[in-house]
Amino acid sequence: MYRITKEFHFSASHQLTHLPNDHQCARMHGHNYIVVVELASAHLNSDGFVRDYHELKPLKTYIDDRFDHQHLNDVLDCATTAENMARHFYDWCAARWPETAAVKVSETPKTWAEYRP
Repeated sequence: MYRITKEFHFSASHQLTHLPNDHQCARMHGHNYIVVVELASAHLNSDGFVRDYHELKPLKTYIDDRFDHQHLNDVLDCATTAENMARHFYDWCAARWPETAAVKVSETPKTWAEYRP
């Protein structure tokens, strides 16, 4: 199996309002997010790629336009956890690129969530 990954960055705020008031994530706060999309295929295309990295530019545009420097509670219709965001980005990517295998969303250098069906 061949696998490729590409990393995207954005900054945004969020608040997990369903948590108790004394939980730090219940307050509005921000992160410098990293989104890593992984594509996989048993075969390479005629150019020798799983998919040309350049073809993933629409994800950068989507992230820049909809998520960067936004309050995520105003953008997403779900709790703005890294887990839900990983699923959101996975679904967006899989609808465009059938080779999408997983998406990882990092909130900090030491924390991340991954969605992989």
